[in-house]
Amino acid sequence: MVRLAANLSMMFQEIPFLERFAAAAEAGFKGVEFLFPYAFDKAEIARRRKEAGLAQILFNTAPGNWDAGERGFAALPARKDVFRRIFEQALDYSITLENPRIHVMAGIPAKDDDLSACRECFVENLRWASGLAKPHGVTLLIEPLNPVDMPGYFLTSADQAAEILADVGASNARLQYDLYHQQMSRGAVAQTLRKHFPIIGHIQIAGVPGRNEPDQNQELNAPYLLKLIDELGYDGWIGCEYRPRAATGDGLGWLKPYL
Repeated sequence: MVRLAANLSMMFQEIPFLERFAAAAEAGFKGVEFLFPYAFDKAEIARRRKEAGLAQILFNTAPGNWDAGERGFAALPARKDVFRRIFEQALDYSITLENPRIHVMAGIPAKDDDLSACRECFVENLRWASGLAKPHGVTLLIEPLNPVDMPGYFLTSADQAAEILADVGASNARLQYDLYHQQMSRGAVAQTLRKHFPIIGHIQIAGVPGRNEPDQNQELNAPYLLKLIDELGYDGWIGCEYRPRAATGDGLGWLKPYL
């Protein structure tokens, strides 16, 4: 059965972040995810979520200075100490928020960085972080991002992610598979989904192009893909990580059969 979670960083932007929990519940969602909770008091986030009766699904490690182009640090050897501090912060938030999944952002290497050293650093950091997270029941996720939205990002394909996860060798480190990023970067969305299904720990969806609602005005066949995901036996959540074209409520028609 398909279970859809609202991404509160991208949806319901017409109201303040802390009010989006109640709005998501009113719209029919049973779960929520978001990008970065760190600007808000974690106890207040937990209170708002519980009052709305929502499951907490996922958030990311802090990216660093977003405006300066930073997109995480896990694959950056020169920033290993920074990564470990921000991961400890993310785990602290996860424990308070009862959040079972953390997307570990790899980062954007500098032009003169040795990519093999970046890969080695990523594996080492994921092994370390998975050990910290496991006693708390937290799963780490790594997500390939497309080069249009995230130029220079270290992790670019599901095949690359699968090889890294095999080297990490942790049962609580898995693939975050975003249908939008896959279509924007390499296509073959259904084929790649089938190939890597055994290591997928979370799925996200958005329309292509534009990253708007995945409805009939987009090139991705959302009903087909959601049916396939269900047929494969996926029992997790699918994050609606898209930018509504207008007010969020005006574009929810596509998901009413699933809510």
